[in-house]
Amino acid sequence: MSKVTLSMGVENGTFEEEMSILSGNEEEPPSLPIQNGSTARRRNNLRFQGETASSDAPSYVLKGRMKDLYENNPNLFFDDGLRKIDFVLVWEQNLKVEGAEERRRIFEEELELEGLELERKFSSSSHQLVKIHAPIVIIERYAELLKMRLPMKPDWRRSTMMQDNGFHRYLKKIPGFSQLHTATTEVVHQVKSRWEWILDKFKMDPDTFKPEKKFRLHSTYTREKKELFDVSDQFMLPSLRSRVVDFILNRKKFSNDPNDHFAFGIERLIEEKAYSAAYPLHDGDSRTPGNIRYKLARHWASLWKAVKYQPLDHIKEYFGVKIGLYFAWLGFYTHTLIFASVVGLFCFFYGLATLDNNIPSQEICDLSKSVTMCPVCDKFCDYWDLSETCLHSKVTYLFDNSSTVFFAIFMSFWAALFLELWKRYSAKITHRWDLTGFDAREEHPRPQYLAKLKDVQEKKYNPLTHKEEPRVPFWRMKFPNQMISYTTILLLILLVIALVVGVIIYRICVLSVLAIKASEEDSLITRNAQIFTTATAASLNLVCIMLFNRLYERAAYKLTEMELPRTQTDFEDSYTVKIYLLQFVNLYASIFYIGFIKGKMIGRPGKYNKIFGFRQEECAPGGCMLELTIQLAIIMVGKQAMGTCMEMIQPILMKWWNTMRLHAAYGSIKKKKDEKPQWLKDYTLNSFGPEGLFGEYLEMVLQYGFVTIFVAAFPLAPLFALLNNLFEMRLDAKKVLNLYRRPVAQRVRNIGVWYTIMDMVGKFSVITNAFIIAFTSDFIPQAVYYYYYSPKIYNYSTMTGYVNHTLSWFDVNDFMENKPDKPGVEYCRYFEYRSPPWADPKYKRTQVYWHVMAARLAFIVVFENIVALVVFLVQYCIPDMPRQLQDQIQAESYLTNEIIIDHELTRSRNRHNGCTTPEPLIETQGTEEERPVVNYRDDLIYYNEKRGVESNQESS
Repeated sequence: MSKVTLSMGVENGTFEEEMSILSGNEEEPPSLPIQNGSTARRRNNLRFQGETASSDAPSYVLKGRMKDLYENNPNLFFDDGLRKIDFVLVWEQNLKVEGAEERRRIFEEELELEGLELERKFSSSSHQLVKIHAPIVIIERYAELLKMRLPMKPDWRRSTMMQDNGFHRYLKKIPGFSQLHTATTEVVHQVKSRWEWILDKFKMDPDTFKPEKKFRLHSTYTREKKELFDVSDQFMLPSLRSRVVDFILNRKKFSNDPNDHFAFGIERLIEEKAYSAAYPLHDGDSRTPGNIRYKLARHWASLWKAVKYQPLDHIKEYFGVKIGLYFAWLGFYTHTLIFASVVGLFCFFYGLATLDNNIPSQEICDLSKSVTMCPVCDKFCDYWDLSETCLHSKVTYLFDNSSTVFFAIFMSFWAALFLELWKRYSAKITHRWDLTGFDAREEHPRPQYLAKLKDVQEKKYNPLTHKEEPRVPFWRMKFPNQMISYTTILLLILLVIALVVGVIIYRICVLSVLAIKASEEDSLITRNAQIFTTATAASLNLVCIMLFNRLYERAAYKLTEMELPRTQTDFEDSYTVKIYLLQFVNLYASIFYIGFIKGKMIGRPGKYNKIFGFRQEECAPGGCMLELTIQLAIIMVGKQAMGTCMEMIQPILMKWWNTMRLHAAYGSIKKKKDEKPQWLKDYTLNSFGPEGLFGEYLEMVLQYGFVTIFVAAFPLAPLFALLNNLFEMRLDAKKVLNLYRRPVAQRVRNIGVWYTIMDMVGKFSVITNAFIIAFTSDFIPQAVYYYYYSPKIYNYSTMTGYVNHTLSWFDVNDFMENKPDKPGVEYCRYFEYRSPPWADPKYKRTQVYWHVMAARLAFIVVFENIVALVVFLVQYCIPDMPRQLQDQIQAESYLTNEIIIDHELTRSRNRHNGCTTPEPLIETQGTEEERPVVNYRDDLIYYNEKRGVESNQESS
């Protein structure tokens, strides 16, 4: 068993407490000399000058998890081998910044005065290191300040009969305590059914990630009631300790100027290049066994484990609640996509199976019936034959058939069901990770917020934090910044509209060129000019979208900073709304144009509605459904593929660049990669930052929009989303484990504003799908023809003659200008419901047009009401929180209050009687007969009699 020595004193005896927890030993540790604050600072200054500890120090032994960590990676500890590094500060010695050394000195002195322990490491390289360790007393102080909820002891004294000066005590029983203590708290409960053996194939190895049973009672930690809390393990969690240290680092000053109230925070020091980085360390190397990082990298961040459940508890323990909740949401979303993918695939195969029976496609592809169509452009285009669109009509039917309406209704129901089930699942996780009582309003102001208000003299009292804070002047700062923000967003949206117009012009030009070439040569491209033009235009649009996204991210960040959000949550919510709005317009603008604008108001041959002298775009025969499908598929799949590649390539390149920069400094000292200290390995990684998850959420929520808003046009969207997410989940895990520094654990209650966005998208998708089916799809015209205008064969309706029914006649002599010179053509056809040229009046809307229009509007009303009713029933029948969980939370709240009241009542009686009566104990084992219970009055009378005090004094 390895032993390490230490020769030092610690202020207020905090090191003694910490050693007892580190070693896991219940016996009292050897006493250490107590030093005052000045001696402690002198000790750190000596270490700063390179002095080492003496060899006559007492010996301690690390046990348990700490012992394993030290044996696998001693670089995670101070030189004494006992105190684990909670945070590191790195700065470059060769980087000459005026005043940086003085600011570092003041900042580190402030950290030491706060109680943090520092160990400075100088080397011959350019990068220098400051190790930070938070003693237990600091963790306790800030656990109370940050209102952390920590687990309470199941028995905050030993659960056996105890003897104090000859006084025998019995246990006080609280009903229900034993049952609660033995309850399991697994997030994914086992399904007791005959299909359980199938589910076991997807669960994680129980020997690797054991589902722990933990005590459920939690309460806000206070040092006054310290003995009630089980903090021996909690105060050693790296996520908790790094959060406390990060809180201190962001609020300590680095200037002695009394008038500079905003010269504080590690983030400002990094911006001013006084430090290069500040981060907590990973638990060793991801390829070396013996730490949780290796376990997660091998069994979670692996593409071979893509179909396995995620070890959410271990993810949360390593990265904190915020990252753990993201992966929980992503896993749940991916899991629910399975059902949507199966139904979408069924609808696609239904169209494939019934393709040969589709009469409209057969009529278009019938070469024996030549149908001369009017030109698609004014000057250079000639007449063309309808049979040229044979392939187009068949492919359109695969995505536009009778199952489209069913799938649109199903996906609206799926979206509502997904959000309701996520609220239930989130409630379980919230309770499991003890986030039920967390209130985001308790957040402190952002350091950037206070720094920008350094010149503001007016203060206001914040009733939440009970502190004086700067008041943002409305007319001088807040109003002008908001106006600039709104105006800039409007200009960026207009830029997207300009991009859509450019793509429209591209399509018109390419389609005209292909129409001209079609008269000269017959090729695959000219025969399918509409499909080729749509595909190339969508690809061009995708490239522009990816370029604009970079611009929008930077612009939204700057605009959000200008609005001066007070807390990090306020910043993230405001930034999220801006970037999602810009991304929404950027991604979906061209899709909305094809689905709802293109080909709707083009006019007729001889009298087209022109814009700036140019004809508008027309839809292909059968409508714009196929163009919408192609546009949607290319943008969705292409963006996911390009986004995934960029997410992996960019961090890898940045990590490679950081490694190359440090190679000159450390190449001659550390030849092998494994010999590098852990802080140096982590320094080459990328900084995660407080907004590190924003890009991941944004990508998935935008994908959710593709899956719901336009799903009627592309039933395979859920399947492509599912396949993408199976890899996305593991690639995100690999990225956050291997390519980024360990983020500071953040505590959140839910996924924040993203849920609100998805809820709005789900409601909006009902409207869009209704309009796509009514106006873009050919479903309504075919239904009207089938039930009202089709010829009856043996009293049964048929679709025979539908194509001819939708084509109107036009006399070529009525062309005002640009008449194609082709002899023998007297009439051409076009897709419209208009009267023929021999009617009076000619080219007017027919009764069929108004019949179809009425059917479209009626369908929208019926569709939206049916879906709204189904969604209402889903939300009504599925409560946000399971009844069993509600009862359990109430029971835990009751038991927690009983323990606290019992503790306070006993302490009050002890103070009143001037005695040191042990607090009553709580029974966790045994029956009432085995452990008889006596009330408080009997206890106190017996105790006072032992001390020679009369019982009437106690009763008074």
